[in-house]
Amino acid sequence: MKLPASQDSIRPEVHVAVGPIPAVNGPVPELRLWGIRRSIALAVAAALLLIGGLVAAAFWYAGWPGLRRDGTVTAGTLFDLLKLVFAVVAGIGGVVALVVAYRRQRVAEHANALAELDQKLAHAADLRAEVTKALAVAADERAKIEIDRNGVRLFNERFTKASEQLGSEKAAVRLAGVYAMAGLADDWREGRQTCIDVLCAYLRMPYTSPPDASNEALAQADNQVPIVDADTARAAREEREVRHTVIRLVSRRLRLTEDDAASWRGYDFDFTGAVFDGGDFSDARFTGGQVSFAGALFSGGQVSFVGAVFAGGRVSFDRAMFTGAEVDFVGALFSGGRVSFVRAVFGSGAVSFDGAEFTGGRVHFSRAVFSGGAVSFDGAEFSGGAVHFSRAVLSGGAMSFGGSVFSGGRVSFLGAAFDVRPTFDDWPGGRPPDGLVLPGA
Repeated sequence: MKLPASQDSIRPEVHVAVGPIPAVNGPVPELRLWGIRRSIALAVAAALLLIGGLVAAAFWYAGWPGLRRDGTVTAGTLFDLLKLVFAVVAGIGGVVALVVAYRRQRVAEHANALAELDQKLAHAADLRAEVTKALAVAADERAKIEIDRNGVRLFNERFTKASEQLGSEKAAVRLAGVYAMAGLADDWREGRQTCIDVLCAYLRMPYTSPPDASNEALAQADNQVPIVDADTARAAREEREVRHTVIRLVSRRLRLTEDDAASWRGYDFDFTGAVFDGGDFSDARFTGGQVSFAGALFSGGQVSFVGAVFAGGRVSFDRAMFTGAEVDFVGALFSGGRVSFVRAVFGSGAVSFDGAEFTGGRVHFSRAVFSGGAVSFDGAEFSGGAVHFSRAVLSGGAMSFGGSVFSGGRVSFLGAAFDVRPTFDDWPGGRPPDGLVLPGA
């Protein structure tokens, strides 16, 4: 039995890819300016010194001419002096304006530098936030991997324990192992099929029904041995309880809806060659996967498929033997997929398809042998799909289709050989319904 691979030997590796974070370690730009009053005073003083220097240079160049003062000041002279004063004042005002404009430019440049620095800092902060988030995600992933790894280890330990219990000589321990394995399948989705395979394999183990499994002597299969004493009979009854518990737990999970986390729909079930002396598959939904009852022996008791749904996948009863059991497919729905009873043997006992609905898919009874007992399709509805009895043999017992409705699909008995013909209702005009093909037609 192969388990899902354990992660014990795998070291969690989580890679985080982030872009480089630009370095923003340079000094913050500083604005070094004197006060406005100080700046203007120094500028005016410098301008006055410059003007004074220019005047002195002009006098020096002119040879330091003497100044003559007139007793009166004419209007022209006064006007010239005023123009000179205005020129000086305008020059000083221009200097002040230049100082103010220079300071405004410096302040604007500094504001732009601060804005660029602020943008870089914001970008670096965003990148650091991304890195922090990525590291948090990586930590979560590592924690999840570690939890999953520990979970797989725990599931493996539970599987080993349940398997050991199933192999116990004590029925009570085996019964506990059945519940443990079913519970593990519910919890462990990745290993659910493996757990189901183990439970199915348990039913395939050699088994002899206890004497009270049927009111008549049981036919002994190749893997059965006679029960000779009371202790053996008690052990057989205990084993029957364990096996019926397996069937009950499987069926319970096949009744759950598909969106239920514990549903076992869609998985494979291999009951090939298993011995059934009772069991309840009523209302089970075989809606996917492959289910095999091929070669199974229905040897006694009552096996119920009442209300079961066969709506997908493939279900095989090929070469199954119905000898002594009461097997009920009453009200079962065959609406898709393929259900096969090819070469099945219907001996003693009774198999009932009363009220079953065949609305789709294919159901094959090809080469089946009806040698005893009763097989009933009373009240069944054939409204779609195909049901084949080709080359089937009815050499004993009884097969009845009383009250059956043939409203679509195809039911074919081509090539069938019946020593005892199946019974049908009387049809108007003696003509069989459309879709029903009788032997020799």
